[in-house]
Amino acid sequence: MAGKTKEFTVPFWVIFLCAAVMGIGTIVGGWRIIKTLGVKLTKLEPQHGFAAETAAASAIEFASRLGIPLSTTHTISTAIMGVGAVQRRQAVRWSVAQNIVVAWLLTFPVCGLISFSITKLLIYLGR
Repeated sequence: MAGKTKEFTVPFWVIFLCAAVMGIGTIVGGWRIIKTLGVKLTKLEPQHGFAAETAAASAIEFASRLGIPLSTTHTISTAIMGVGAVQRRQAVRWSVAQNIVVAWLLTFPVCGLISFSITKLLIYLGR
């Protein structure tokens, strides 16, 4: 059967491992992230959180329908900045926002370097 493509499936162990690591990450650093976004970046009241979550979910849904990958963390963080800025521009601690953006910019090259190093190590150990 020429031209038939094989369906892509993710193995269960990969799904389980990702879920476990995300759960552990939330347990270890979740409250710190919540405190940074909901208190240090700007003071969030329940209605502000609702507006930010609705905006982020809408953006994620729209991008998903178009097949555009995006970071849910980046999306909710910028939605929270927007909610804070609507209250008044000074309601957002822009120095905290700047630190978040710097962390975003460093994430990709640092993760790339770590994965490169681990791969090189595994290749070396496999010889």
